[in-house]
Amino acid sequence: MTRYRLTIEYDGRPFVGWQHQAEGLAIQDVVEEAVFKFCGERTTVYAAGRTDAGVHALGQVAHLDLARETTAFRLAEAVNFHLKPHPVAILDCAAAAPDFHARFAALERRYRYRIVNRRAPLTLDQGRAWRVSVPLDAGAMHAAAQVLVGQHDFTSFRAADCQAATPVKTLDALTVSRYGEEIELAARARSFLHHQMRNMVGTLRLAGEGKWSARDVKKALEARDRAAAGATAPAAGLYLVAVKYPE
Repeated sequence: MTRYRLTIEYDGRPFVGWQHQAEGLAIQDVVEEAVFKFCGERTTVYAAGRTDAGVHALGQVAHLDLARETTAFRLAEAVNFHLKPHPVAILDCAAAAPDFHARFAALERRYRYRIVNRRAPLTLDQGRAWRVSVPLDAGAMHAAAQVLVGQHDFTSFRAADCQAATPVKTLDALTVSRYGEEIELAARARSFLHHQMRNMVGTLRLAGEGKWSARDVKKALEARDRAAAGATAPAAGLYLVAVKYPE
Protein backbone atom coordinates (compact mmCIF):
# COMPACT_ATOMS: atom_id res chain seq x y z
CA MET A 1 0.00 0.00 0.00
CA THR A 2 1.40 3.38 -1.04
CA ARG A 3 0.20 6.79 0.12
CA TYR A 4 0.12 9.59 -2.45
CA ARG A 5 -0.10 13.33 -1.93
CA LEU A 6 -2.11 15.28 -4.51
CA THR A 7 -2.22 19.01 -5.24
CA ILE A 8 -5.59 19.82 -6.77
CA GLU A 9 -7.09 22.80 -8.58
CA TYR A 10 -10.82 23.18 -9.09
CA ASP A 11 -13.66 25.49 -9.99
CA GLY A 12 -16.14 25.03 -7.16
CA ARG A 13 -19.23 26.23 -9.01
CA PRO A 14 -20.70 22.86 -10.13
CA PHE A 15 -20.15 21.17 -6.77
CA VAL A 16 -21.74 20.95 -3.31
CA GLY A 17 -18.24 21.41 -1.87
CA TRP A 18 -15.24 19.16 -1.32
CA GLN A 19 -16.85 16.61 0.98
CA HIS A 20 -19.28 13.89 -0.05
CA GLN A 21 -22.91 14.83 0.60
CA ALA A 22 -26.13 12.81 0.60
CA GLU A 23 -27.34 14.89 -2.34
CA GLY A 24 -25.37 16.62 -5.07
CA LEU A 25 -21.93 16.09 -6.59
CA ALA A 26 -18.82 16.76 -4.48
CA ILE A 27 -15.24 17.24 -5.63
CA GLN A 28 -14.29 14.28 -3.44
CA ASP A 29 -16.78 12.15 -5.39
CA VAL A 30 -15.33 12.89 -8.81
CA VAL A 31 -11.70 12.42 -7.69
CA GLU A 32 -12.48 9.08 -6.04
CA GLU A 33 -14.44 7.95 -9.10
CA ALA A 34 -11.54 8.91 -11.38
CA VAL A 35 -9.15 6.85 -9.23
CA PHE A 36 -11.56 3.89 -9.41
CA LYS A 37 -11.75 4.12 -13.21
CA PHE A 38 -7.97 4.04 -13.33
CA CYS A 39 -7.24 1.10 -11.04
CA GLY A 40 -10.52 -0.45 -9.90
CA GLU A 41 -9.88 0.42 -6.24
CA ARG A 42 -12.36 2.21 -4.00
CA THR A 43 -10.37 4.60 -1.86
CA THR A 44 -11.10 7.66 0.28
CA VAL A 45 -9.39 10.90 -0.67
CA TYR A 46 -8.76 13.11 2.39
CA ALA A 47 -8.34 16.86 1.84
CA ALA A 48 -6.57 19.59 3.82
CA GLY A 49 -9.65 21.79 3.69
CA ARG A 50 -13.30 20.83 3.23
CA THR A 51 -14.26 23.77 1.05
CA ASP A 52 -17.93 24.75 0.77
CA ALA A 53 -20.17 24.76 -2.28
CA GLY A 54 -18.95 27.31 -4.83
CA VAL A 55 -15.52 27.80 -3.22
CA HIS A 56 -12.52 27.32 -5.51
CA ALA A 57 -9.03 25.93 -5.00
CA LEU A 58 -5.70 26.78 -6.58
CA GLY A 59 -3.71 24.44 -4.34
CA GLN A 60 -5.91 22.06 -2.39
CA VAL A 61 -3.85 19.18 -0.95
CA ALA A 62 -5.22 15.67 -0.48
CA HIS A 63 -3.96 12.15 0.10
CA LEU A 64 -5.05 8.63 -0.74
CA ASP A 65 -3.77 5.06 -0.36
CA LEU A 66 -3.48 2.59 -3.25
CA ALA A 67 -2.58 -1.09 -3.26
CA ARG A 68 -1.88 -1.09 -6.99
CA GLU A 69 1.72 -0.50 -7.99
CA THR A 70 2.06 2.59 -10.14
CA THR A 71 4.08 5.78 -10.40
CA ALA A 72 2.99 9.18 -9.17
CA PHE A 73 3.23 10.52 -12.71
CA ARG A 74 1.02 7.79 -14.12
CA LEU A 75 -1.52 8.22 -11.33
CA ALA A 76 -1.81 11.96 -11.98
CA GLU A 77 -2.09 11.50 -15.74
CA ALA A 78 -4.75 8.80 -15.42
CA VAL A 79 -6.82 10.64 -12.83
CA ASN A 80 -6.75 13.83 -14.93
CA PHE A 81 -7.94 11.81 -17.94
CA HIS A 82 -10.85 10.34 -16.01
CA LEU A 83 -11.78 13.65 -14.35
CA LYS A 84 -12.98 15.03 -17.70
CA PRO A 85 -15.21 16.99 -18.19
CA HIS A 86 -15.28 18.17 -14.56
CA PRO A 87 -13.36 21.41 -13.82
CA VAL A 88 -10.91 19.60 -11.53
CA ALA A 89 -7.20 18.94 -12.19
CA ILE A 90 -4.36 17.19 -10.41
CA LEU A 91 -1.48 19.68 -10.56
CA ASP A 92 1.05 17.51 -8.76
CA CYS A 93 1.30 14.00 -7.35
CA ALA A 94 4.03 12.43 -5.22
CA ALA A 95 4.52 9.43 -2.98
CA ALA A 96 4.15 10.43 0.68
CA ALA A 97 5.21 9.02 4.01
CA PRO A 98 2.80 6.39 5.37
CA ASP A 99 1.81 8.69 8.25
CA PHE A 100 1.27 11.81 6.12
CA HIS A 101 -2.23 13.24 6.53
CA ALA A 102 -3.36 16.11 4.32
CA ARG A 103 -5.60 17.61 7.01
CA PHE A 104 -3.88 16.92 10.31
CA ALA A 105 -0.28 17.48 9.18
CA ALA A 106 -0.97 20.94 7.74
CA LEU A 107 0.92 23.81 9.38
CA GLU A 108 -0.74 26.63 7.47
CA ARG A 109 -3.59 27.28 5.08
CA ARG A 110 -3.74 30.27 2.79
CA TYR A 111 -6.97 31.72 1.45
CA ARG A 112 -7.67 34.54 -0.98
CA TYR A 113 -10.90 36.41 -1.48
CA ARG A 114 -11.57 38.40 -4.66
CA ILE A 115 -13.84 41.44 -4.80
CA VAL A 116 -14.42 43.20 -8.11
CA ASN A 117 -15.33 46.77 -7.20
CA ARG A 118 -17.27 48.16 -10.14
CA ARG A 119 -20.81 49.04 -11.21
CA ALA A 120 -20.85 46.92 -14.35
CA PRO A 121 -21.96 43.27 -14.03
CA LEU A 122 -19.32 40.54 -14.11
CA THR A 123 -18.82 38.59 -17.32
CA LEU A 124 -15.54 36.65 -17.25
CA ASP A 125 -15.46 36.66 -13.43
CA GLN A 126 -19.08 35.64 -12.90
CA GLY A 127 -19.03 32.95 -10.20
CA ARG A 128 -15.34 33.59 -9.53
CA ALA A 129 -15.51 36.88 -7.59
CA TRP A 130 -17.89 39.07 -5.59
CA ARG A 131 -19.01 42.20 -7.39
CA VAL A 132 -19.49 45.13 -5.03
CA SER A 133 -20.86 48.13 -6.92
CA VAL A 134 -20.39 50.82 -4.24
CA PRO A 135 -16.87 52.30 -3.97
CA LEU A 136 -14.66 50.61 -1.36
CA ASP A 137 -11.63 52.06 0.45
CA ALA A 138 -9.12 49.17 0.47
CA GLY A 139 -6.83 51.10 2.82
CA ALA A 140 -9.58 51.40 5.42
CA MET A 141 -10.38 47.71 5.00
CA HIS A 142 -6.73 46.77 5.54
CA ALA A 143 -6.47 48.93 8.66
CA ALA A 144 -9.61 47.37 10.12
CA ALA A 145 -8.40 43.87 9.20
CA GLN A 146 -5.38 44.23 11.50
CA VAL A 147 -7.73 44.11 14.49
CA LEU A 148 -8.44 40.47 13.60
CA VAL A 149 -4.81 39.35 13.35
CA GLY A 150 -3.55 37.27 16.27
CA GLN A 151 -5.18 34.80 18.64
CA HIS A 152 -8.82 35.54 19.35
CA ASP A 153 -12.18 34.00 20.08
CA PHE A 154 -13.74 34.23 16.60
CA THR A 155 -17.30 33.32 17.63
CA SER A 156 -18.56 36.48 15.87
CA PHE A 157 -17.15 35.14 12.59
CA ARG A 158 -18.16 31.50 13.01
CA ALA A 159 -21.00 29.74 11.17
CA ALA A 160 -23.84 28.46 13.32
CA ASP A 161 -23.15 24.87 12.19
CA CYS A 162 -19.38 25.08 12.71
CA GLN A 163 -18.10 21.82 14.24
CA ALA A 164 -14.75 23.09 15.53
CA ALA A 165 -14.05 22.16 19.16
CA THR A 166 -13.16 25.76 20.03
CA PRO A 167 -13.77 29.20 18.47
CA VAL A 168 -10.26 30.32 19.45
CA LYS A 169 -7.98 30.55 16.41
CA THR A 170 -4.73 32.33 15.56
CA LEU A 171 -4.90 34.41 12.40
CA ASP A 172 -1.28 34.91 11.27
CA ALA A 173 -1.98 37.52 8.60
CA LEU A 174 -4.88 39.31 6.90
CA THR A 175 -4.11 41.85 4.21
CA VAL A 176 -6.26 43.89 1.84
CA SER A 177 -4.81 45.14 -1.45
CA ARG A 178 -6.29 46.89 -4.47
CA TYR A 179 -5.25 46.19 -8.07
CA GLY A 180 -7.29 48.45 -10.30
CA GLU A 181 -10.93 47.51 -9.84
CA GLU A 182 -10.05 44.30 -7.98
CA ILE A 183 -9.62 44.09 -4.20
CA GLU A 184 -7.85 41.04 -2.82
CA LEU A 185 -8.03 39.85 0.78
CA ALA A 186 -5.34 37.32 1.71
CA ALA A 187 -5.30 35.33 4.97
CA ARG A 188 -2.91 32.87 6.60
CA ALA A 189 -3.60 30.61 9.58
CA ARG A 190 -3.07 27.04 10.68
CA SER A 191 -6.81 26.50 10.49
CA PHE A 192 -10.04 28.45 10.06
CA LEU A 193 -13.54 28.17 11.47
CA HIS A 194 -16.43 27.36 9.14
CA HIS A 195 -17.25 30.54 7.16
CA GLN A 196 -14.62 32.52 9.10
CA MET A 197 -12.98 33.99 6.01
CA ARG A 198 -16.27 34.87 4.33
CA ASN A 199 -17.64 36.45 7.50
CA MET A 200 -14.49 38.53 7.94
CA VAL A 201 -14.79 39.72 4.34
CA GLY A 202 -18.44 40.67 4.80
CA THR A 203 -17.51 42.64 7.91
CA LEU A 204 -14.57 44.41 6.30
CA ARG A 205 -16.81 45.50 3.45
CA LEU A 206 -18.55 47.73 6.01
CA ALA A 207 -15.20 49.35 6.77
CA GLY A 208 -14.55 49.80 3.04
CA GLU A 209 -17.89 51.59 2.65
CA GLY A 210 -17.05 53.92 5.54
CA LYS A 211 -19.90 52.57 7.66
CA TRP A 212 -17.59 50.95 10.21
CA SER A 213 -14.22 51.87 11.71
CA ALA A 214 -11.51 49.56 13.01
CA ARG A 215 -13.02 50.16 16.45
CA ASP A 216 -16.36 48.80 15.26
CA VAL A 217 -14.68 45.65 13.95
CA LYS A 218 -12.94 45.24 17.31
CA LYS A 219 -16.28 45.61 19.12
CA ALA A 220 -17.82 42.95 16.87
CA LEU A 221 -14.90 40.59 17.58
CA GLU A 222 -15.14 41.14 21.34
CA ALA A 223 -18.93 40.63 21.33
CA ARG A 224 -18.45 36.90 20.60
CA ASP A 225 -21.82 36.98 18.87
CA ARG A 226 -22.36 36.18 15.18
CA ALA A 227 -25.10 38.82 14.99
CA ALA A 228 -22.58 41.52 15.94
CA ALA A 229 -20.49 41.11 12.76
CA GLY A 230 -21.21 41.69 9.08
CA ALA A 231 -22.98 39.50 6.56
CA THR A 232 -21.40 36.39 5.05
CA ALA A 233 -19.67 37.16 1.74
CA PRO A 234 -20.61 34.91 -1.20
CA ALA A 235 -18.68 31.68 -1.77
CA ALA A 236 -17.80 32.70 -5.33
CA GLY A 237 -14.91 34.95 -4.34
CA LEU A 238 -13.11 32.50 -2.05
CA TYR A 239 -10.05 30.45 -3.06
CA LEU A 240 -7.96 27.96 -1.10
CA VAL A 241 -4.57 29.06 -2.40
CA ALA A 242 -2.03 26.76 -0.72
CA VAL A 243 -1.37 24.47 2.22
CA LYS A 244 1.99 24.34 4.02
CA TYR A 245 3.50 21.23 5.61
CA PRO A 246 6.68 20.42 7.53
CA GLU A 247 9.68 20.06 5.27
